[in-house]
Order: sequence, then C-alpha cells, then structure tokens
Amino acid sequence: MQVMQKKVVKSFHVLLMLCVLSVVAGAAYAQGYPDKPIRAIVPFVAGGPTDIMARALGQKLSMAFGKQVIIDNRAGGGGVIAATMAKEAPADGYTIFFGTISTLATNVATSKKLPYDPTKDYAPITLTSSNPYFMVVHPAVPANSVKEFIALARAKPGQLNYASSGTGGGSHMAMEMFRTMAKLDMVHIPYKGSGQSVTEVLAGQVQMTFIQPSITISHAKAGKLKVLGVTGRNRLASWKDAPPIGEAVPGYEASSWQGVLAPAKTPKPIIDRLHAEIVKALNSPEISGRLNAEGSEIGGISPEEFGRYIKAEIIKWKKVVKDANIQVE
Repeated sequence: MQVMQKKVVKSFHVLLMLCVLSVVAGAAYAQGYPDKPIRAIVPFVAGGPTDIMARALGQKLSMAFGKQVIIDNRAGGGGVIAATMAKEAPADGYTIFFGTISTLATNVATSKKLPYDPTKDYAPITLTSSNPYFMVVHPAVPANSVKEFIALARAKPGQLNYASSGTGGGSHMAMEMFRTMAKLDMVHIPYKGSGQSVTEVLAGQVQMTFIQPSITISHAKAGKLKVLGVTGRNRLASWKDAPPIGEAVPGYEASSWQGVLAPAKTPKPIIDRLHAEIVKALNSPEISGRLNAEGSEIGGISPEEFGRYIKAEIIKWKKVVKDANIQVE
C-alpha cells in the first residue's frame, strides 16, 4: 500500500513539474515573440467591414510588434474556407483569424456539419466590435415606427417582402428573429451581399431590410430610406431617432459582431500578449473614433469571456433557426 502511495505521489510530482516547465517554456517563448511576420486570415474579400477592421488592427499590431501583419483574404464558402485554414494552421502565434457572427455562430446554427468547431478548434483572443443593424423601409411604406410596421405586416400577411444579404447571414438571422418574435408572415428575398439588398429597397422593389448603420445613414439623410429602429440595446449617437426594436418587441436584441482568434493550443502567454495589444489598438483614437461614428460597440473582452460569448451566440441562433424553420442549401 505504501509503495503504491509513493508511486502516486511521485507521478503527481512529475506531472506538476511538467506543468511548471510548460508554463515557463511558454513564457520564455512569448518574450521573443514575434520574430517574424504574422498572418491574419480574413474570411471575406477586401473592402468589407471585417477586412477594414483587420487592416486597421494589423497596422497597429505591426507598429507594436515591429513585425508586419500580413492580411490574407480567403473568401468563399460563407467563411468556411478561411475558418478551416485557421484551424489547420500551426498553433505558434503566427496565424490569427478574424472570425465573425457567421463563421463562428450562424454557420453552426444553419449547417448540419462543418469542417471546424468554433468552441474547440480556436483559442479566443477578444471580441473586436459589435454592430447593430438599422431596420429600414422604403419611404412609400406607410409606417413610421416599429409598432406601425408590425401592425401593417399583420394586416397584410404574406404581402410584404424583406431583403437580406443572403440566406443564413447575419441580417437574415436578425430579421427572422424579429419576424418570429413579432409573429409576422413576410416573404424573404435573399441577395448576394448587403449592397445589393439595400439597392433593391432604395428602388422600392422590396419593402424593408436590416442593414448596417454605416450603409444607411447617408440614404436616410437624403430621405431615400426611413429608419424605424435599431437592433441593439441602445439608441445610436449617429441616429438618435431610431429606438431599440426591443421597446416594441420585448426581449429582442441582435447584432453582427467580429473578433480575433488563434488556432487551438496557441500558448497562453502569446494569447495574452495579442489580447493586450489588440485592446490597446481598439481604444486608440483612430479605431475607436471610427467605430463610434459607425454606431459600433467597441470590444476588448477577455479571451475567456469571448469564448463564453461565442457559445451563447451559437445557442441563440440555433433557436432562431429552429423557430423560423430556416433551410440553407
């Protein structure tokens, strides 16, 4: 019995020593990090919101680290191509991934099988921003508030159309959540991108859509669109006349979002260093000023909080997919 106890104690000491050595080695490695360029994988084409964020943060990180951050745009497959590349990259801190609500949450909700698992295949670093949508309608639509639009849609079941940037995308999911919670019968018309969807609403071909404030405000000021509400919790400083949709539909809240991750098993000291530098960059006047002007909420939460946030979003959007019976081919 004593011999067995000694063996257990010895095994524990060996395991403890290995853990200590692992932490020490990781910290030592992080002290010399980075000593070469860092690749930032972006799941969409250049010029979009995620790419703009990646380039802004990449520039700040390049200055902080003294090593270039190279933006690698890998569009296609609804973000699956980029997410898979990031998953398969070495966990050495030289690959980071700009994930979004679609790649990390709604894809999981709408797809029966993905080649990656957002909760297991990545090491979360931080949420960079949360971006609410505006609920907008063509000026000819006889509704000037969310409540008036709900009353109109209920009076004309199946007669009103709404546009989205694509089936299963962020704006579609936010709209379906609104439609099911408000118990509306409307027709979904998906397009290839938010630019095309808002163009159709501007032309009066579709009655309404959910769209980013940055795309909306110039059209609203020109009287070409009416902003009825915002999907976030609060009014935006950039357009204070738009009340939260949750005031008319209790419990409603939805936002698009994006964040930075690394391949799973990336050493924690490196994750911590990346987190610190990204948070510093997010709060710089250049980036924070732009985000505030666009009506975005600045991120910066801890890696642990970001991990919990992703899991909660997956659960949330799975429920929306089930309730709305969304089918994605």
